[in-house]
Amino acid sequence: MLSKKIIAVSFGLAFLLASTVPAALAEQYDIKTMTPEVHKALQNRHARYAEIQQQKEAGLIGENNQGLLQALKDPSATAGLIGAENADRQLIYNEIVKQNNLTPSNLPQVQAVFAEVQREKAKTGEAIQLPSGEWAKK
Repeated sequence: MLSKKIIAVSFGLAFLLASTVPAALAEQYDIKTMTPEVHKALQNRHARYAEIQQQKEAGLIGENNQGLLQALKDPSATAGLIGAENADRQLIYNEIVKQNNLTPSNLPQVQAVFAEVQREKAKTGEAIQLPSGEWAKK
């Protein structure tokens, strides 16, 4: 099982997740080399963070159980934001798999770990998708 530390290390630069994310497997999995692509993805995520939070508070988007954003209402209004954010998240997830010598079959596991972190960090009232697929408000 992959550790939540994977996500803390990978996304800590943009969102300071490391302070509250427990680690089950020490530092075995992380971004070992900060590639220009990962650095840019983290910068992009940081730049759009406030807009994502506004959309979450408005109930337009939520965090799904695959570690990605999902439209909940009026998908056309949020498609660009969601598409850009999810593309950056996927790039980072794929790089975690690659740099930690995992196989592509481990990608869903990496995504599930990040989804759990996002559920834990969600603010009261935000939409989150549970591992079962059911949507709930935190």
